[in-house]
Amino acid sequence: MTEDLEAWDVIVIGGGPAGSTTARYVAEGGKRVLVIDGRDSIGSPLQCGELVPTNDEMRRLCPNVPDIDDLLQTPEEAISRRTSEMHIVPPSGKPLKYPFDGLMLNRVIHDEWLVKLASTKGAEFMTGSRVEAIEENTVILRDGRRLKAEVIVGAGGHNDPLRRSHWEESSLKIPIKFVLMDGDFGDAVELHFGSMAPGGYAWVFPKEGGANIGLGIQRELSKGSSLNSLADQFISKYQGEITFRGAGSLPMSGTIQSFVKGSHLLVGDSAGMVLPSNGAGITIAMIGGRIAGQKIVSHLENGTSLHEYEIEWKRQMGSVMRNSKLSFMIGSWIMRLPDWILNMAFNPLTKPFVWRFVTCRKPFFIF
Repeated sequence: MTEDLEAWDVIVIGGGPAGSTTARYVAEGGKRVLVIDGRDSIGSPLQCGELVPTNDEMRRLCPNVPDIDDLLQTPEEAISRRTSEMHIVPPSGKPLKYPFDGLMLNRVIHDEWLVKLASTKGAEFMTGSRVEAIEENTVILRDGRRLKAEVIVGAGGHNDPLRRSHWEESSLKIPIKFVLMDGDFGDAVELHFGSMAPGGYAWVFPKEGGANIGLGIQRELSKGSSLNSLADQFISKYQGEITFRGAGSLPMSGTIQSFVKGSHLLVGDSAGMVLPSNGAGITIAMIGGRIAGQKIVSHLENGTSLHEYEIEWKRQMGSVMRNSKLSFMIGSWIMRLPDWILNMAFNPLTKPFVWRFVTCRKPFFIF
């Protein structure tokens, strides 16, 4: 690529679900789009719990999002297991059980497939290349190459270089640690709450022949206990060969105030597109990616404002995100309580309210 000569309509930094989906819809709109990712293989290494709702479940959770089936295309080879039940488990170990249609992904295969899908639409990918800086409409790579675009999108996660350099808003980040473990872990998705995961939760997500097991915490609520020690304590309760160890971080403050600055946009984790009450981010990032891609095309073709992206996000996801942020705030206060109080709070009478918290509905019927 010749320095300073190669120009694109759009450059997307980061090729995960948010970035690949943005690129897919920009390319569908007939625009030239390049995705830059520092990883040699997009999708690796694994950094999450790999659970997503089915499309039917997403329609219930996010009723204002149109054309779910077009957006959320998941190939069979990326599905490790289908689940039909979720257990919310207090410290006592006595779960509240709910129907929940979910897909346990092989996340690496899933992300690789999203790259292929975007590529079939005409998006181009540059892997193994890291962004050093963004200056106006120029992306500068660490090897010195300079690439230009009319619109630059930051989709590089919570540590996205565009957000670091152009946005000052901070977000609460919850560190996570997890393993993949071989064995039989039943059919139900489990979320564990209490002192074993201060301010967050632990999880056991069954896969074909194993499970994704881990936890996330709010460090300021951990009373000196480290993420490593808490994760090791929780994971040690389960028996099986550990085949992978991973870690990451989730932005849990909800969406930032503005996704757009001039010709720069943020999408996915970099924009805070993670539901604070349950940590869901894959499908939420893809919703944001489609909106961003479509509004970028409209901007390039018709001169419409890029702020239409923010307006449409609020229309589709505003109420879900508000409910999730409220649930997280209330839940963070509740999770400061001793385990014995939590055991009393998680009971058949509170069961409907607990589910409303987790699924981003208004926490209380009277609101």
